[in-house]
Amino acid sequence: MPAKKIPTKVAAKKTPAKKVTSSPTPVKRVVAKKASPQQLTNTESDVGTPLSVIIRRRIEAQKTRFHANDNISAFIKPGELEKLVDEVAEKMQAVLESLVIDTQSDHNTRNTSQRVAKMYVQEVFNGRYVEQPTLTKFPNVSKLNELMIIGPITVRSACSHHFCPIMGRIWIGVLPSKASALIGLSKYSRLTQWVMCRPQIQEEAVVELADMLEKKIKPIGVAVVMDADHFCMQWRGVKDRDSKMVNSVMRGAFLKDPNLRREFLSLLEKR
Repeated sequence: MPAKKIPTKVAAKKTPAKKVTSSPTPVKRVVAKKASPQQLTNTESDVGTPLSVIIRRRIEAQKTRFHANDNISAFIKPGELEKLVDEVAEKMQAVLESLVIDTQSDHNTRNTSQRVAKMYVQEVFNGRYVEQPTLTKFPNVSKLNELMIIGPITVRSACSHHFCPIMGRIWIGVLPSKASALIGLSKYSRLTQWVMCRPQIQEEAVVELADMLEKKIKPIGVAVVMDADHFCMQWRGVKDRDSKMVNSVMRGAFLKDPNLRREFLSLLEKR
């Protein structure tokens, strides 16, 4: 019996679909408006960005250094220091908790975080956050050009390494020129406190103070001597309570003229 042929299916030939082209719709370029510093601050605050981060961004945008002994007052807006105290207090509370101190039931440490925050921002490290004191300059009418010594000026600071106190005294020697500006005696003390009220290293602090005095009064010579107790050596570490550090910076005539330098240092010994 002849075999039955099974019909084969022939696939239908597909006609390629025509490509439909449409004219492209032009895309509008939107240029974002540059936000003002105030708007930027408000936006960042709304999303919960800590104030310290906002200040840090302002500084970094200007490519400015912000080491422990630098002044950053130019980047802090009015009213922000109080908010910075609150942020520091919150983080200080975390430090106390990590030290396993029960600040809830211990009445002595209940508000310690807030007290420490205020102490750092408003007192001990205040020289970082406030502007330089205003200086009243007087013309050198009498053409004074004799040695002047101001001191001892009591100074209080903290070492950058351990945040332990530095307590000491500073003497400033100035040899004005006939063209130098003169400043009130109290201003020497105010400038010194402004520089020292930051985490400092004594060797750097005296150089910073000498630089500022040279720039402000433009004398023939300036000298700074500092004698201080460092609690990072007396209170901890070697615990040597009798050790002190004395260092000096000599500029201009004090550096070049050994007789002037000798006169300055000898007068300090008598005080």
